[in-house]
Amino acid sequence: MDKDRIYGTAKEFAGKAEGAVGDAMGDKDTQAAGRVREAAGAVQDLYGQAKDTVRDAADTAANYAKDAYEHRGETVRSGQKAMAQAVQDNPLGALLIAGGIGFALALLMSRQPRRPPPRWRYYG
Repeated sequence: MDKDRIYGTAKEFAGKAEGAVGDAMGDKDTQAAGRVREAAGAVQDLYGQAKDTVRDAADTAANYAKDAYEHRGETVRSGQKAMAQAVQDNPLGALLIAGGIGFALALLMSRQPRRPPPRWRYYG
């Protein structure tokens, strides 16, 4: 758990308490300060949750990549089997995709090379 989540929850709770005290005493300034502290705590808590989510996603991606690297032969074989099954299930779609990729590669390979832009020289 991220420290921002802990601090944010504490601020939010303190803001609620301060707002309740302001309500009980009828003090508008204390009520407003409590609402502001409560909102700031909620924002800090959400920020901590977002950091936790990003950290968890990065850890999951790293673990997945590590597992795929360690079992790369099995991963490639299972990918080949899945590809073969997809082609068997939908041969026309596979043919259209392969044709599109071939067309795109032909376009890329037949383009004229880029010329460098002209160099301007200013003499002054």
